[in-house]
Amino acid sequence: MRNKVFSLVLVAVLLLTVAAGCVPAKPKTIKIGHVVALTGSSATWGQAEANALKMVVEEINKQGGVLGSQLEVIAYDSRADKVEAVNVAKRLVEQDHVVAIIGPGQSGVANAIREVVNSGKTPLIATTATNPKVTVNDDGSVVPYTFRVCFIDPFQGTVAAQFAAKDLKAKTAATLYDVGDEYSQFLSKYFVEAFEKGGGKVVAQEAFRSGELDFRAQLGKIKEGNPDVLFIPTMQKEAALASKQARDLGIKAVLMGGDGWGSPDLMDLGGQAVEGAYFVNLAALEDPAIQGFIKDYRAKYSNQDPVLPNPLMAYDAMLWVADAIKRAGSTDGTKIRDAMEQTKDLQVLTGKLSVDPKTHNPLNKPAVIQQVKGGKFVYVKTFVTTD
Repeated sequence: MRNKVFSLVLVAVLLLTVAAGCVPAKPKTIKIGHVVALTGSSATWGQAEANALKMVVEEINKQGGVLGSQLEVIAYDSRADKVEAVNVAKRLVEQDHVVAIIGPGQSGVANAIREVVNSGKTPLIATTATNPKVTVNDDGSVVPYTFRVCFIDPFQGTVAAQFAAKDLKAKTAATLYDVGDEYSQFLSKYFVEAFEKGGGKVVAQEAFRSGELDFRAQLGKIKEGNPDVLFIPTMQKEAALASKQARDLGIKAVLMGGDGWGSPDLMDLGGQAVEGAYFVNLAALEDPAIQGFIKDYRAKYSNQDPVLPNPLMAYDAMLWVADAIKRAGSTDGTKIRDAMEQTKDLQVLTGKLSVDPKTHNPLNKPAVIQQVKGGKFVYVKTFVTTD
């Protein structure tokens, strides 16, 4: 009888507590947004990027989280579409009230959501968005709340051009690029500038529009110039198809690309046509510094290799945000932004991260050259420009 009475009293107390609005609150979390392409043409990288964020957040939370709180990632699929990304960014800033956003990986998408994050004073750390305009305005002023963890296209284009001239001994080059894509358009521009600056001759610059898949007319003009190197700064689908068509037309040039090539789809679609081709990337699986991450990723995701570079960049971006929140001692967006600007020699997966406060870009970020060899991506060298 006594136990029954005690139980009834306990139930009554709980009911009164609920009625009074005194239900114990859920543990506080710090919300970090993720603008990521989980479907569509960029999904291969986006899904790997999301996997890496889960890994690093789990690790940070196991170590006690940040400022006594656990980190929580809120991710929405942008499909690498500018309009959808704007909707996603608004939702993260205005409804979810995230304190920072990681992603996107596409320059055009990052540029599309700049105003949303800056109006909301929410720091954004782009993963693989390499266009300079992501963080710097046309007048040279820094965009207040946008950062990136990767190198930029002028550097990437220069790396490709110098590798072509110095390592491949190329005297002539041609480019085939997507005029409707900022990444492709500007990377072609920077390659041409650097190649000509080094004394090389660009014999053709041919463009196509996004969505086109037949490049034979442009490649026919390129063939007339007989270039030593053909630079195709596009995503993997267009690069693979252009490579096949180039070989079908008898173009013998060494094929080269940028970090948009770094997907297994390149080899699945391009086959023998892309064998021997070179491309610039942010990282390679063979890098000794990331072997622990590779091992952990394989263990967690059914022995799959991470599709680089996005997962590494996302992992580093989260380490950067967490460190900035700790140093700021706050989840206020402006204070986090200020701490991010002051980052110096932060140990991340890809080395030590220091930030240029005038551009919000990482300093001294090296690139790697990879080659398609035997149906695999093979590390060639780590490359730092001589400029």
